[in-house]
Amino acid sequence: MKRNEDLIKGWIESAPFWEKYHAALNAMFVPVTQSLIHDGIAGVAGQLAGQAILDVATGPGEPALTLAGLVGPKGSVVGVDPVPAMVEAARREAARRQLANVRFEVAFADRLPFPDDTFDAVLSRFGVMFFPAPLEGIREMLRVLRSGGGIAAAVWGSADRNPFHYIFSRAIDRYIKSPPPEPGAPDAFRFAEPGELLAIFKVAGAVDTSDRILQFQIQTSIAVEDFWTMRCEISEKFREKLTMLTKEQATEVRREVITAARTYSANDQLRFPAEIRVVSGRKL
Repeated sequence: MKRNEDLIKGWIESAPFWEKYHAALNAMFVPVTQSLIHDGIAGVAGQLAGQAILDVATGPGEPALTLAGLVGPKGSVVGVDPVPAMVEAARREAARRQLANVRFEVAFADRLPFPDDTFDAVLSRFGVMFFPAPLEGIREMLRVLRSGGGIAAAVWGSADRNPFHYIFSRAIDRYIKSPPPEPGAPDAFRFAEPGELLAIFKVAGAVDTSDRILQFQIQTSIAVEDFWTMRCEISEKFREKLTMLTKEQATEVRREVITAARTYSANDQLRFPAEIRVVSGRKL
C-alpha cells in the first residue's frame, strides 16, 4: 500500500485547476452536500446553527465553505486536506467571502490534529475512496467526534451509472487500456459496491449506520467544449493518459467525448445522471 505522501502527488498539479473551477464544481454537487448535511448533521442534531463541523478531504474548500454559511456566527467549520495547495486555495476563498467561522489546515485523515470529542459532525465529500487506510481514517473521524455526533461520507456509485466519468474513460480506453485497480487500492469507484464502506464504518465503531443510494443530476451551464477542458485540467490521471496518445488519437478522443457530452446537453445546460452512495452513522 502506498504511503499518504505518495498518493497526494497526483493532486498537487491539479490544485490550481480545482481552484479555477471552484464555483462550477461546487454547483454541480449541491445535491451531494445537501445529502451529507441531512444524513450527517440535521438527521442527528436536528439543526445546523451553532454546530462545530469538520470537513475531511475538503480540497479547495467544499463543502466546508458552504457549511460556514449555514452554521451561523456561533458555529464553526474546519476543513482539512493533505495537499497544501488545496488548503491555500480554500483559505483564499474564505478570505474573499470574509468568512470568520471557517479555517483550513493541512492534515491526513488518519492523523487528524484535533483532540478527542471536538466536533458535532464530521463529513467527507468524495474523499474516503482515496484514503490509503480507510479504516484508520474513519476511526480518526469518530475519535474527534463528540458522543452522539454524526459522521457521513459521499462516494461514487457504479462507474457504469456515472457518464460524468465514463464518457472520458471509454473514449481513452480505446487507445490505452487501464488495468483494473488492485483490490483496496485508492480509486474513485473503490466503494461503489453496496455495504463495503458501511462495513468499515461498523468496524470503526459507528452506530445507527446507513448506506443509501443518491441519484441526481450533475448540472452545469458550461459549454460542451469548456466542459472537456475543465475535466482534462482537474484530472491528473486523464491529463497523463492524453500525453501518451498521438496527436491524431488525442484529437479523436476529444471529438468522441464532446460528441458524447452533447447527448446530455439541452437548453444551454449539461445534465449528467449521477449515482453516489451516502454512508452515515453516529458516535455512541
